[in-house]
Amino acid sequence: MVFKCQEDSFLKEFTTRVKSIEPLPDHKGAFVVFDDTILFPEGGGQPCDHGTVNGLSVTNVIRKAGDALHFISISDDLPLKPGDEVTQIVNWERRHDHMQQHSGQHLITAIFEREFKIGTKSWWLGEKTSYVDLDAKDVTQDQIRHVERICNELIANATPVKVDVYAADDPILQSEELRAPRDLPEDVVGPIRVVTIEGVESNRCCGTHVKHLGQLQVVKLLNLEKTKGKLMLNFLVGNRVLTKLGECFERECQLNTILNGAPDRHLELATKLQANQKSSLKLLKTLAKELAQFEAQKYTQSDEKRFYFVHRHDGIDPEFQNNFLRHISDNKETLFFITIGDDSNKGSFLLQGPPEIINELKDQICTKLDAKGNGKGNRFQGKVNNLKGVKDCDKLILKYYDSLS
Repeated sequence: MVFKCQEDSFLKEFTTRVKSIEPLPDHKGAFVVFDDTILFPEGGGQPCDHGTVNGLSVTNVIRKAGDALHFISISDDLPLKPGDEVTQIVNWERRHDHMQQHSGQHLITAIFEREFKIGTKSWWLGEKTSYVDLDAKDVTQDQIRHVERICNELIANATPVKVDVYAADDPILQSEELRAPRDLPEDVVGPIRVVTIEGVESNRCCGTHVKHLGQLQVVKLLNLEKTKGKLMLNFLVGNRVLTKLGECFERECQLNTILNGAPDRHLELATKLQANQKSSLKLLKTLAKELAQFEAQKYTQSDEKRFYFVHRHDGIDPEFQNNFLRHISDNKETLFFITIGDDSNKGSFLLQGPPEIINELKDQICTKLDAKGNGKGNRFQGKVNNLKGVKDCDKLILKYYDSLS
């Protein structure tokens, strides 16, 4: 069946009748079938339309044989019955976006095939970005720019797009001019739609499309992604290009302030900032090692050897605790309680010392620090979610040793 949304992709409101209703269990809603619909059911790589039926929200439309099943989520009884006349209204912003991306994909695919004999294995229409999976090991930036230029020339010329409908057994569908029905869902039955971009290509398709390429506004080919045998070329069409440009401009303005420089210096300034950060981190690690050695000397000079606390909540390098312990002589009798973190109140802790004392205290310490730890023998450590509990842990350890006196 060819639905009304396919006959006229620009129809925003439509009156039809309820054909059947399939309630879902536990009052989770119902699937409703109408005599016809302007709400496109998912298929051919194109997501379904959203919209309303007599004010009831439709959030999913799926194809089942020759019917389109509209999902209406409602906890009460559905105020519809077979035979009722209803008004369908499509979410036009979503529909228009999907039309631009889908027609744009046809155009991109056709030009890659025509200019470079590179086919498209599949495509995906995402919420923000779409891609075509190209049937090639690689494509060059020159090829991408060439395809983008031709696409936008055809858009500027408002190249006509038409849709013809043929019987499934029509001989014309066997002509070499029509590509294999790559985008046609297997459950499509009845008449076959052929979408033609004048002078460019003809292709079987069930989706919604523009009337001429001028309605695409612009095509922008983005980056290539290579993964698991795929060569995915991301792209934007129409309003998505304007949205992305707006986002990029806003980000550019913010970077002007952060980097204290104009856009043409952003790369230079960011590279310099990155180099300075790398140098600063190297210096901080060196100072942290020296601080760990100094802290170890304090312990050596301390009269208290039963236990020793080290708490650094200034964002010091996590390796500080290990560097500290490396400078401590092999002292198995002292209980070391070390915490490190920053002003986020999160960090890590380490207990090292007599195993029997660690086993006695570790659960209580984890509770006070909202921490999870693991370890065995004379070492137990973990992540901390509440560094404010450190003082209570110190008191706990002091109280424990006082009880041994």
